[in-house]
Amino acid sequence: MGRHSSSSSSGKTEAAGEQYRKEEKHHKHMEKLAKLGAVAAGAYARHEKHEARKDPEHARSHKIKEKIAATVAAGSAGFAIHEHHKKKEARKHARHAHRH
Repeated sequence: MGRHSSSSSSGKTEAAGEQYRKEEKHHKHMEKLAKLGAVAAGAYARHEKHEARKDPEHARSHKIKEKIAATVAAGSAGFAIHEHHKKKEARKHARHAHRH
């Protein structure tokens, strides 16, 4: 029993807590990037919708680009929600690791 001291177990807890904090930071960063991607794709979709009205000769091409951009925006928003939940989960684990 002399090999294991109480300081080593608290060191492991601190290391686990630090790992979860880094994970939380990573998910926060990814969430922000996903939100930015959603906004950019949404703006591009709006632009293409405007171009479809302004340029009836190439309206079909602009409508296709609009639909693709809208789909990318929706996917990016979904990814942002996913990362938000992962961030909350990492925060929860960090709090629990810190308590032990």
